[in-house]
Amino acid sequence: MIYSYFEYFIFFYSSAMLLSLLLLGIFSSIKLWRFKIYNLKQDDEFLMNSPLTPGISIIAPAYNEERTIIDNVKSLLTLEYPTFEVIIVNDGSKDRTLELLIQEYDLEETPYAYTEKIKTAPFKRILKSRNPLYCKLTVVDKVNGGTKADASNAGINASQYPYFICTDVDCILERKTMLKMIKPILNSKNRTIAVGAVLRMSNSCDIKDGVITRVRPPRGLIPRFQELEYMRSYLFGKLGWSFINCVPNVSGGLGLFDKEVAINAGGYDGKSHAEDMDLLTKMVVYMCNSKQKYTVDYIPVSCCWTEGPHNLTILARQRIRWATGLAQIFTVHRKVFFNPQYPRLGFIIFPYIFIFEFLAPIIEATGLFWFALILIKGDVNWSTILFMFLYVYSFGTAISTMVIFMDNLVKKQYKTYGEIFSLWLISFVEGFIYHPFVIYFSVVGYIRYFTTRNIRWGTMTRQGFDIKSQVEHAK
Repeated sequence: MIYSYFEYFIFFYSSAMLLSLLLLGIFSSIKLWRFKIYNLKQDDEFLMNSPLTPGISIIAPAYNEERTIIDNVKSLLTLEYPTFEVIIVNDGSKDRTLELLIQEYDLEETPYAYTEKIKTAPFKRILKSRNPLYCKLTVVDKVNGGTKADASNAGINASQYPYFICTDVDCILERKTMLKMIKPILNSKNRTIAVGAVLRMSNSCDIKDGVITRVRPPRGLIPRFQELEYMRSYLFGKLGWSFINCVPNVSGGLGLFDKEVAINAGGYDGKSHAEDMDLLTKMVVYMCNSKQKYTVDYIPVSCCWTEGPHNLTILARQRIRWATGLAQIFTVHRKVFFNPQYPRLGFIIFPYIFIFEFLAPIIEATGLFWFALILIKGDVNWSTILFMFLYVYSFGTAISTMVIFMDNLVKKQYKTYGEIFSLWLISFVEGFIYHPFVIYFSVVGYIRYFTTRNIRWGTMTRQGFDIKSQVEHAK
């Protein structure tokens, strides 16, 4: 009898999840229909020439990033925007990250009015370039705080403009990123407190002087699975949520934020390992407490390429940290659940993320254990199992197909249809090869958090853009 109840539970749980994904697909399609505003060249030219275009501070924390730091800074300094600054936060790096920055950009310690609006690990010094070509660059040197969140707070403290973009040092931004992302803020009736955009994998892309010259689907199997996963997450998930102003988080890889609201909300939690969701949650809570209308938006434009884990070891570190960070979010912000003071956050976002993202790996792992158990007992109802498999599998493949179509509707990133086809093909094997590892790493992260509360950042070993460029050149 218990087996039958569990089968019904899995069926209805899966149906509810698929129904929610169908709704998100409808919402994202409507948002996509309106996307043209982000690609109008006339608007870009107007913003570039207008003295009223608000300034933006780009904040990129760096910890032991000697392989990518120079290419990343080159990329950030070549972005097209009338008024911006680039703030690199050296978070106590133990390698040559700071040394390379000093050599490459002729940096020296500079007197600077650094005001600690948000508490961080001890600040050491500010470095600026002697070369006027790099006047937009500021390097903050500080003691390691143990999290990206703490380093990001130091960047906010050092920033001078009303908006800031938080990104990672393994990211390459599209040159018009700021021009695209500022438009929802300028066109919104309500105060837009945060804007996100689509992230992709930089693995196997051609990169020269910090600029992507040729977009390719990753050659490695794990980064290729992530490329498809990211496309679903942004084009199908977050874009759909933005239609009803219920975006759960703005990615730590690329997010544009209202600095005043971020500071008033207390900035990033320096102990958080899910800093993207933590900051947005605190900003929304602040806006609700102060009874201000707000908007969180997402644009369907690919603006950022990040180096994804290239092997299972690094993927495990990433996903275990993500899982522990999600568990941490629900622990720290548990008072948000079903709180009428935060209607969207408390009654839509948090319950959905908890049921269909936090609990999903647990339920899937339990389902696999249950299947193994009844297989041993010989009680398998093969017709039911086959129906459930085809039911979920076909829907998942259809979503991936739709996402690839939507991506090409926005802009054809890959040069050949063969590359698009090769990405589509892996959607048929993702559930058998990649997804089980994601489930396992998530469950390990939950166990680690609730048994030891031991959350470690983990070393995200980079292959580096220089290595990738050499490989491409050799081929």
